[in-house]
Amino acid sequence: MTEGVVQLHPLPAETRPLSGLYLSQNLRQHDRETFVYSNFVTSLDGRIAIPHPDKPGMMVPPQTANMRDWRLFQELAVQADIIITSGRYLRDYADGRAQEILHVYDDPDFADLGEWRQEQGLSPQPDLAVISGSLNFPIPEVLTAHGRKVIIFTTAQVDRQRVRQMEAQAGRVVVAGEESVDGRSLVRQMAQLGYRIIYSATGPKVLHLLLAGGVLDRLYLTLANRILGGRPFASIVEGPLLEPAVDMTLHTLYYDAAGLDGLGQLFAAYNVG
Repeated sequence: MTEGVVQLHPLPAETRPLSGLYLSQNLRQHDRETFVYSNFVTSLDGRIAIPHPDKPGMMVPPQTANMRDWRLFQELAVQADIIITSGRYLRDYADGRAQEILHVYDDPDFADLGEWRQEQGLSPQPDLAVISGSLNFPIPEVLTAHGRKVIIFTTAQVDRQRVRQMEAQAGRVVVAGEESVDGRSLVRQMAQLGYRIIYSATGPKVLHLLLAGGVLDRLYLTLANRILGGRPFASIVEGPLLEPAVDMTLHTLYYDAAGLDGLGQLFAAYNVG
C-alpha cells in the first residue's frame, strides 16, 4: 500500500502515507476516563450492509469493502483495550462465518501493528465485550486463549439460568440496563473494570445506544465513491430519533485516490460535540 492519501483537514493539505494514518492519532494518549470510538465503511447512499446472497443476515457490500479501508480498521482495533461486538458475531464465529477482528498475528501485512501493540505493553488481543439480551450464542474457546476475556453485557430481564451457564463458560456477565442495554451504564461499567480505550466494531443498533447514552467520542467513516441502492439495507445508525440530534465536528479528512481501484474514497473522522 505504497500510494499515499491527501490530507484535506486540517489544513494545510499534504500527502501522507496510508500505513500509520490512524495509528499516528494514538488514541491511547487521551487522558479522559474512557475514549469510545466506532468505525464504518459506507456507500454514498448510506449502505453499510446488504443481504447476504447465500446465507441469512446481512454482509458488508463487496462493492465498498477494500484492503485500504481494512488496513485503517486494523489500526483502530489494535489501539483498543476492549472491542464491542455482538452475540451474532460469536454465533458466526462458531459456525465458521466470521473471523478474528484483529489480524495482526495471522497476516504479514499487519505485522507492524502486532509489534506496536507489544511495544505498548498490551495483551496480544483486546478483550471482547458482547452486547446481548438473549445470551443465545456459544463462546468459542479460541476467543479466550492466552488470558483474553469475553465479558457479556446484558439486561436485568435475562434468564438467570442462562447467566449461570455463561458465567461458567465466560467468567463474567454484567447487567447494563433494565429492558435493553444502556450505553451510559455499559461504558461506566467498562471503566470500573479497567477498560479505557473502547472500540465499537459492531453495527448500527450499538452505535445508536452509544449516541443515545452520550458516550461516543469519535466516529470514523469511510465514504466509498459508489451508489448501491437496493433493499433491505443497514445504515450507520438504527433506532429511535435522537433527541436532541448529536452534533459532530470534523476531526480529520483524507482523500484516497487509489482506493477502490482508482475510483477513490474519503476517510473522515468526527468528534462528538
